[in-house]
Amino acid sequence: MSAAAAGDGPWLDDAAGRLVRPFTVSNGRTRPSIALDLMSQVMATGVKPLGYLGPEHGQALELCLAPVSVAEIAAHLRLPAAVAKVLLSDLVDCGALTTKPPVTHHHPTDRALLEAVLDGLRRQL
Repeated sequence: MSAAAAGDGPWLDDAAGRLVRPFTVSNGRTRPSIALDLMSQVMATGVKPLGYLGPEHGQALELCLAPVSVAEIAAHLRLPAAVAKVLLSDLVDCGALTTKPPVTHHHPTDRALLEAVLDGLRRQL
């Protein structure tokens, strides 16, 4: 059994998984203070957050040096998307992150787009 040290990232155990429950990371909050879509882009502003934020906030901030989606942040932090949204909204609230809605160039049911995706998948197989 090898658990990561407190400063080494999320507390994980090879057999048990995450040692800290996700709801404790967000202090029991389940709703972000701002509306964030999974495809919303977030990016660090360079403003240092005032006050204490948890280690996951710092990890999220490090991942946001370039624009990145909320879904990617959740995956890198190994947290449920709802928890990642709460953490990211904390960082937006204190001015450390900026956000913009996802860019959608096509309607999700656009036949040409769906055919292009299918062609790409066929090439991968």
